[in-house]
This record gives sequence, C-alpha cells and structure tokens, in this order.
Amino acid sequence: MIRTLFSDTPFPPLEQALIEPNGLLAAGGDLSPERLISAYRQGIFPWFNQGEVILWWSPNPRMVLFPQELKVSRSLHKTLKKNHYQIRTDSAFAQVMQACAAPREKQTGTWIHPEMVAAYTALHQRGIAHSVETWVDGALVGGLYGVAIGKAFFGESMFSRVPDASKIALVYLARQLEHRGYGLIDCQMKTAHLMSMGAREIPRSRFSELLSGLTVQSEQNRKWHFDFTRPE
Repeated sequence: MIRTLFSDTPFPPLEQALIEPNGLLAAGGDLSPERLISAYRQGIFPWFNQGEVILWWSPNPRMVLFPQELKVSRSLHKTLKKNHYQIRTDSAFAQVMQACAAPREKQTGTWIHPEMVAAYTALHQRGIAHSVETWVDGALVGGLYGVAIGKAFFGESMFSRVPDASKIALVYLARQLEHRGYGLIDCQMKTAHLMSMGAREIPRSRFSELLSGLTVQSEQNRKWHFDFTRPE
C-alpha cells in the first residue's frame, strides 16, 4: 500500500515506491511551494488527473539528461544555424504551461490542469520554476518549463507548434545549464524523443545520490536571463 499524506506528513523512503505502477510512492498532501520543493529535492514529483487525489511518483530507473551529453542531430544543427528564431526565458511562463496542457494527438486529457498551473506559477513567482521559449516573428512557437533547485533542473513538459521548436529550447537550456555548472536535467520518464537527444536511464538510487549533492548547492532564485544568445 502507498502512504497517505497529510499537511505535515513527510514523504516515505523512495524504496517504498511501487514497482507497478512504476514509482507510485504516496497520495494526498498539497501542492504548496514548500511541499513541491521538498519533493523535488528527494527525487519525487506530482502527477495526477484533475479532480483526483494528488499522486507522488519516483520511478526506477530514472530518465535524465546530463547537459554535457546533449546530442544535436545534423538536421537540428542546420535548423539552429538558420537564426530565424529568438530564445526568451521567463517571459511567458503561463503561456508555456497552457501550451503544454493543450490536447495532443492520441491523448484524451492532460495532467497540467488548473491546480498544477497555479502551483507552478507560485514557484515561478519565487524564481524557482522557469520557462525557456522559442519565438518566431513575435509568436511563441515552442518551449519547455521546469523547476531549478540548486544545480539540478527538473523538466516538466515541452511543446512545439512548428518543427524542432521544443528541441531548440532544450538545446539552449542544456548549453546554459552546462555553462552554469548544473549537474543534470531530470526527464522523469523514458521517451524516444529525449533519448534521441542524449537522455538515458539511471538507477533511482544513483539519481537520489546525485540530487543529494546537487540540490544543496547555492543558486539564487530569480528570473532567468541566459548569458549568451547562441549556443556553441
């Protein structure tokens, strides 16, 4: 059985997460900034449908992208060189979340519902949640958002309205995080899309070990501004 959380209940040890469904650890609690920050520090994230109890997950293995291992395909490299886009950070956080929540092919619903939007917007206002956005001709065409704690970035979702728009944002994110000394990008679940860009699975125990060192490192909570306009 999974543990039921109340307002002051701590998360159980990750080893108590279920094997099936993979990583389900606890239910209940709330989405306060304090609870979310505590969850991410421990390698736990919320994922649940609107109107249902909050579910907390820590899958094993864990999909991560080490910034220095980012893979840029030949076709994506050509797209990056076209220089027809603009990258912005934290200029349209709510728009990015709404775009990520939009219905997608072969999906009947979304887990990015108003309760989640409100929770991550609160983190954004504290300078903890961030968006990386791809713009073309003044229009938001792709991007991603996630949570930064210490020197770890926890990716939540991404979207594209034109080909490669989310990949462009991910390239800029990875290069910037590598430049700033971040140790990893948490991708949560395995996808072919992320694997093609260099993400790989590692044991949950290793992921937890890495977080224990990365999330305690100093990093100022503030609106993001990238230090360069083009990745190397």
